[in-house]
Parts: sequence; C-alpha cells; structure tokens
Amino acid sequence: MAKLLSCILGPRLYRVYRDRDPPRIRRLRDVADDPSQPLLEPSWESYYQPRTLEKHADSILALASVLWSISYYSSPFAVFYLYRKGYLTMSKVVAISHYVGTMMLLLAGIACLRGIGRWTNPQYIQFITILEDAHRYGTPEHKKKLASYNFDFRSWPVDFRWDAATSRSDSRNVSLLRPEPKHRSAINGLLHTIKKLPCQIASFLVAHTFGRRMLYPGSVYLLQKALMPMLLQGQARLVEECNGKRAKLQACDGNEIDTMFMDRRGTSEPHGQKLVVCCEGNAGFYEVGCLTTPLDAGYSVLGWNHPGFAGSTGVPLPQNEANAMDVVMQYAIHHLGFLPENIIIYAWSIGGFTATWAAMSYPDIRALILDASFDDLVPLALKVMPESWRGLVTRTVRQHLNLNNGEQLCRYQGPVLLVRRTKDEIITTTVPEDIMSNRGNDLLLKLLQHRYPKVMGEEGVRVVRQWLEASTPMEEASVYSRYEVEDDWCLSVLKSYKAEDGGQFPWSVGEDMTSEGRRQLALFLARKHLQNFEATHCTPLPPQDFHLPWSL
Repeated sequence: MAKLLSCILGPRLYRVYRDRDPPRIRRLRDVADDPSQPLLEPSWESYYQPRTLEKHADSILALASVLWSISYYSSPFAVFYLYRKGYLTMSKVVAISHYVGTMMLLLAGIACLRGIGRWTNPQYIQFITILEDAHRYGTPEHKKKLASYNFDFRSWPVDFRWDAATSRSDSRNVSLLRPEPKHRSAINGLLHTIKKLPCQIASFLVAHTFGRRMLYPGSVYLLQKALMPMLLQGQARLVEECNGKRAKLQACDGNEIDTMFMDRRGTSEPHGQKLVVCCEGNAGFYEVGCLTTPLDAGYSVLGWNHPGFAGSTGVPLPQNEANAMDVVMQYAIHHLGFLPENIIIYAWSIGGFTATWAAMSYPDIRALILDASFDDLVPLALKVMPESWRGLVTRTVRQHLNLNNGEQLCRYQGPVLLVRRTKDEIITTTVPEDIMSNRGNDLLLKLLQHRYPKVMGEEGVRVVRQWLEASTPMEEASVYSRYEVEDDWCLSVLKSYKAEDGGQFPWSVGEDMTSEGRRQLALFLARKHLQNFEATHCTPLPPQDFHLPWSL
C-alpha cells in the first residue's frame, strides 16, 4: 500500500538512461564532427514507456494543468465578465464552487488511476524505489543511480545548500546595490510616504503581475510547457554526449536552482581546467542556451536556470536572481572545487545582471564576458511601454525590477569583454539599424569612464562614439587609423602606470597627457574591451568568437 501511495504522489518520469559507454559517447561526438559518417542510435537512452492507464491519465492531468494556467491568467477578465452578467450572487458562487469541487474530485480519481498504472509497471517501481533511497540515505551511490533517470525535478533531492560553505563569512548576506535614501525630517518623511503610497501600490501590482512576466517570459508556465520537448532533448544531449551532471542547489531564500555541470578537467581539452559559469537570457534555459558556446570551445561549463524557469523554483525578481547566483558560485567553488581565479562568468542578454552581481561579489574571478547585454533596464522598458506610462514604468523598474548592470560592473576590478551585436533588435532603443542606440555602447562608456576618467573626458568620449558608430571591421579600422593609434605606445603607457601607480580602479593615467595621447588611449581601450559580432540578438555566438578578455 505504501508503494502504491508513492506511485500516486510520485513525479512524472520522462527518460531512462542505461549502459552509458564512454567510447560510444566519444564515437557519437566524432560522428557529429564528421557528417559523412553514419549516425549511430544511442543504446544507453530510451523514453520511459508508461502503461496505457498511466499514459491516458497523464494526458488528462496535463490538459487540466494547461487549462488551469490559462484560467489563472484570464481570471481578472472572467471575474469582470461574471460580475457584469450578475453571476456573482451567493447562490451562483455556491453552484460554481460545487462544480469546481466535483472537478477536483474527478482529477484526484484520475491521479489515483495513474498511480495504479505506475504500480503495475516494474520500470516505474524500480525508479520510485531508487528515488526514495536517494532521499532517505543521500549517499553518492544512490544519487548516481538516480542520475540515470530524467523526471520532474521538484522531486530531485537537494545536492548543495547555500549554507554548506561555512568558509564564507558573508554567505548569509546576499545584497543588491540600492540608491542612497534621501534624508528628510520625520514629518516631511511621513507626508511624503502617504503621498506616494498609491503610486507605490500601483508599481507593486505592475511589477508582480505582468511586469516580471514581460521581463522574464521564460517563467510563464505555458511557454515552458510548449518548450518541454525541446528542453528534454537538450538535457538528454548534455547528459549523453557531454557527460553532464545535474544537481539541485538550495538558495538562501528557499528557492531550488536547477544546474548542469560538464567537467572537462580530465580530458585533453586545453581549456578544461577553467570553468565557465553561464547566465542565460530572459527566455533562455541551460538546456538550449548560451552554454553551448564555451562548451564547444572546450571549457568546463556550469549552466543554471533562473528562478521559476524549468526545474528551478521561485520567481525571477532581482533579489532572487542574486540569491540564485550566489549559491551557484558557492557550488562551483566549494563543491566542484574550482578556484575563483579559474572561473569565467559568461552572460547573454539579461543574464548580465546576475553576471555583474557575481563579478562584484566575487572579485577574484578570472574574467567577465557580457554578450548582447545592456547598462540599465529603464530605457529598454520605456521603449516598449506607452509614453504616458513613463513615470510609472521608471518607478516600477527602480523599486522592483532594477537591473543596474552598469553600476554593478563598475564595482568589478577584473578583465571585462563586451560583445556587441551589430544587428541587435532587442537592446536597441530605436531600430536595429541604429547601432548607436544599442545599450551595449552605454555599458562600455560607463565602464571606461569609471576606470579611466582622465582619458575618457569629453574628447575621449567623442572619439569612442565615432568608433562605436562603425558597424564593419573596415569602418572600425578607418576610425582607428584616422587618429593614428599606436598600440605599442598605448600598451607601454598603461604598463608603466600599472607598475608605478597601478592598483584599484579608477586610474589617473592620462592626467598629464596631450589631447592626442588621450584620444589614442581612449580608442585603444575601447577596442580592447568591446568586440563586434555581426548578428541579431538571438544568434548563438560561435565558439571561435569566444575569447577571454584582454588584460595587462
């Protein structure tokens, strides 16, 4: 009876991995590199085959889940319609409640039938026994057996907790950069608070209803349901071909973060000793996201999903994002065993927020690479919202969705590379053809102005903007040659300054330099910190274009 109850309440099983043979995996990789070879079918993997009763019951419950999600999002309109039609009287509400209760009982019965179908399936019985043992004992042997199954991640046991790393004294304090409060008298402060209360309520409602879903569409259940086959296929590829190891991390806010780690340290890959932690975009998942770029380039890679995405729980608000990134970094350092100086953070699009937060909070990392990212969310939010909403949008972003990438980036002292898409249609504030409206330009200028304020004066900003207007390598070279930039001279100046006065940014290099020298340095530094990629926002970055940032 206990096993039957476990089958009723147990997770959905998708795939079973068997007989994983490393030589066979390597041969599959060779086939992928050489299309002329015949394609081999993997013998170690198969879809789980449910019995008829479980299969049909699962289909009904999945349909009910989708309908519930649709009704949830449409509930305000439904309530308004019922009110207008006079259906919200006490008798009507009682009738509707009876109808809903009947449906819930039917669904509970269908769930019991699904459990009976699983109970008669030896394959599921074996899986549920392994899952229970993994929860009960938690040994590496039990978790290794569990890794042979792909199932609903909510039932996966926690592999690493945020407080497991006792060596970090600040592990309990994951904080964001916040604006300094304005000092007011007690009376004026109270009056101001009362006056602003309606606006604050409106901002809260906007942020927590459609605001965060517009900002992170990947957290919408219906989208995840539509992408599920693709996500399962991508996850299977990482496990089968790259020996990926899935793990559940628990952040300090209680959210559970879904991760996938591909270890290249024991291979012949020259970059395998370095770990690339990947931060995905607002509709990106590690299963099909940007981690393929450093993975194909030969690095060890750790991917993770935003809170509320796929197997991760919670909602993708800034503080939750920072909490998730914190436990991912602790997992990489304290559990996977990578030193901070061997960790590279690579982010695409909105992932720049968690990447810059991690760089700011873990200053000893090797490097930071931001691909198709931006400096501030407000200009991009204003672009897609009505002009009459300007005040509300600005207030909502600043109070609840403040992705201040530029401010966080300036707190990081290490090597940085920005990748700008020359045909980006997402982070431009006008049209994709207007390359100067790309917010990656503003991110570069903020970084250089913070690090080299004497070089990046009015004249320095002007020449860098001229260089940023170039959308082709030929146009870039034309601007570079127009100002007769001597790379060797610029490099020697920076090395000399670092040897004598170098240390923490900002530097005062260029203070006693001619205008011509400052212009040369400005263009040299801009070229070293920004790399153009002729593509749209969602085009994957090729592995050959994945470079570590320049560093003295």
